[in-house]
Amino acid sequence: MFSCLLCEKETVFVSRFCPSCRRIKHLLNLYNERVYEVLESVLVRAEDKQDNKIKVELRKEIESKEYNLRSRTDKKD
Repeated sequence: MFSCLLCEKETVFVSRFCPSCRRIKHLLNLYNERVYEVLESVLVRAEDKQDNKIKVELRKEIESKEYNLRSRTDKKD
């Protein structure tokens, strides 16, 4: 019994990779550097992009609360 070489979580008996990591390895073999480009562009955000995302989400939340507050006051009148 060994741990998967990639995730180090799954126990493997015959192979060096668990089924999930084997799939990742297969994709790496098929698409080479493109896999890294996709991971970086989709999963990893630069700090300025993180700040922008936080601002957008906060704006949505504030606008939603303002709408709810306004609609409640309108109902009381």
